[in-house]
Amino acid sequence: MSEELVVLVNEHDEPIGLMPKLEAHEKGVLHRAFSVFVFNGKEELMLQQRALSKYHSPGLWTNTCCSHQRDGEHSIEAGKRRLQEEMGFVCDLKESTSFIYKAPFDNGLTEHELDHILIGTFNEEPTINPEEVASWKWMSLEAIKKEMKETPEIYTAWFKIIFDKFYEDLSV
Repeated sequence: MSEELVVLVNEHDEPIGLMPKLEAHEKGVLHRAFSVFVFNGKEELMLQQRALSKYHSPGLWTNTCCSHQRDGEHSIEAGKRRLQEEMGFVCDLKESTSFIYKAPFDNGLTEHELDHILIGTFNEEPTINPEEVASWKWMSLEAIKKEMKETPEIYTAWFKIIFDKFYEDLSV
């Protein structure tokens, strides 16, 4: 299997090339990404705990799923693809907003992404892929906010950034 490529973009989300995912994270190059937030009928967010085998942020809690769009792939299509691959289900998604962030990690890698926030609704249990996800749970936004203040180290960098920056926009 060939290495996954990410879409390099400028600050206007215009594609400027492709690069292997690991190389983009090693160089901290701006690339396109998405973060999916799935809520249930009780307005609780489905969180996932990243698999312990992940090359960065292993075992940390984060939004329902996230990844990178493939060349020519729309954010909604990409979000549905990764929901199926990571969480074992698909639901309708809508794009909420997008923003640029940069987050360096202790292992020398850097996330520098133009991140598209996607929101959906699902009321069942996922069938998680253990290669991607260690665990999952539903939590209210208020409970997440409280826990994030008490133990911020258990959450991924991008989830904390999104949560702080777009808390008011996170709803179905």
